[in-house]
Amino acid sequence: MIDMDTTFRASAGGRHGRSAGSPTGRTGLRLLVCLFLLALLGAPGAAAATPPPPSPAAARAAEASARWGDRRLDEVSFLATHNSFTNYADSRWSSVNQSESVRAQLDNGVRGLSLDTHWYEHSTWLCVISFGSDCYPSDVYLCHGDCKTFAGATYALPRQSFQGTMQTVVDFLASHPQEVVTVFLEDYVSTEQLRQSLGRVRGFDEMLFRPDAWGVRQNGWPKVADLVTAGKRLLVFSDRSDREQLGVMYDRSWTVSNYWSLGDMGNDLACVTRWPDVPLDRQEPGFRRLFTMSHHRNVPTVLTASLDNGAKLRNRIADQCRTATGGRSPNFVSVDFHRLSDGSGHTPASIVAELNTGP
Repeated sequence: MIDMDTTFRASAGGRHGRSAGSPTGRTGLRLLVCLFLLALLGAPGAAAATPPPPSPAAARAAEASARWGDRRLDEVSFLATHNSFTNYADSRWSSVNQSESVRAQLDNGVRGLSLDTHWYEHSTWLCVISFGSDCYPSDVYLCHGDCKTFAGATYALPRQSFQGTMQTVVDFLASHPQEVVTVFLEDYVSTEQLRQSLGRVRGFDEMLFRPDAWGVRQNGWPKVADLVTAGKRLLVFSDRSDREQLGVMYDRSWTVSNYWSLGDMGNDLACVTRWPDVPLDRQEPGFRRLFTMSHHRNVPTVLTASLDNGAKLRNRIADQCRTATGGRSPNFVSVDFHRLSDGSGHTPASIVAELNTGP
């Protein structure tokens, strides 16, 4: 019998000179399939191409908007620490205001740091009598008074350089792109000494917020989300007026502040201005100063901080400071031993969080 299928294949091959299974035939088949798919994709109702992922800048802006909303810098509150550098972890202090290192404070929600800057001139005598443990170069250090008088009280070993602490802040911000940190300087160095120290902090200039570049005096403080998106997430204030060219703001020009002490007994709850010429309710056209609130005693102890940091702090803000400032909440709440409280259920961190969810 004749195999009709074989005959057909032979006949087809004879007519076209190529077998359907040949390379040329397979190429033609692939071409037809590609044309069909292209036509299908171009047809109405076909699935649209997958959009490209958002750029890192766009993603950061979207996250900042979700995190901070439309609130301006003067409409948010931050937890701050008093004498942040005098702690048990960064150096061997005998009297401290905080129990954690500066980095640990940042990791645990602190967003305002107060630092005392002093110039230390290298002392060969101190190097010799300390058997080499105090052979530090001349530089800006963090001291609580003279940098040579009482080890552990007015300074501590290892000496804490201002540059090193600021590098810790910048490194924290680099690894937490949604956060904003403010540094307050009690400043005892020259402008040039401060300039040189900050100039050695990697990434400082790129992170620093400069109010003149943002027209704060004319336009008010920017939205926090805009600061985050722009990467300008570090603010620095000083109690010296001659370093604005460094981007370091003079506190009396940009903030209002209450008197820093609760008194020895912790019962001086009145919210009165620290500077007689800058009242807490000061009004200026188109611009509102940031309000820094101090809440700590003359001599810090764990016991007194535990008594002061809970309901007393919360009530003082509501009953004293809001009245004194014309109805506004503090932008920075500065305390000693920020992790301690009175057992009332209110802590400095929870009080700040409550301020940020309020009207």
